[in-house]
Amino acid sequence: MKTLYKGKTKDVLLDETSGEYFLLFKDDATGEDGKFDPGSNTVGGSVTGKGKTGLAISKYFLELMEAKGIPTHYLGADEEKGLMKVRKITVPPLEFILRYYTAGSMCRRFSLEPGIAFDPPYTEVTLKDDAQGDPLISERLCLMKDILREGEYDKALDLLVKVGEVLREELARFDLTLIDFKIELGFDEDRNIYIADEITPDIWRVRDQKVNIPNQIDCAQLILEMIKEDGK
Repeated sequence: MKTLYKGKTKDVLLDETSGEYFLLFKDDATGEDGKFDPGSNTVGGSVTGKGKTGLAISKYFLELMEAKGIPTHYLGADEEKGLMKVRKITVPPLEFILRYYTAGSMCRRFSLEPGIAFDPPYTEVTLKDDAQGDPLISERLCLMKDILREGEYDKALDLLVKVGEVLREELARFDLTLIDFKIELGFDEDRNIYIADEITPDIWRVRDQKVNIPNQIDCAQLILEMIKEDGK
């Protein structure tokens, strides 16, 4: 396998013999100051088994999205090796964020109290640029920088909202309230749009019935146990 890209929590690999693409889920987790945080842009440490757990959860949610008619880049998974087989797509350097409640960076940026509800949900798009702190970016700037084509910004936000509806409903089954989440999207050669990357506690914040917000490590263990229980 040839490593095409090294990310914080996953690497992109190419099987040069078959021409197939894979994501390798690593044990690293984002965070800072000794705390794990899915909203952080730095690696806060690693947890043995996190990668395989993340793959199992992402497999579950990406297959759920496909069943609901939402296109994803997911093509299969080898949980033992921590590998997800994915469709070849081009992923622009953008993150698409949907917020049901105020939290995290939004509270810091706009001096808001956490937990204020949005109805309808609040959408944001950020440029993936760690050096610049992942700034917010508008449709006009995406077009100016040739990151997206005309109409794709709105199409991406429409897909983001659909993902949120499915994710929110499914997490509610696990007695978890979805606060916010972020996803990446990609395009094939015909500019068809797909969910890219992963759907795991690394990309969302949730609140449990005791109004606690579990970090992504604890949340992943909880979700995995529930998925296994569902499968019995």
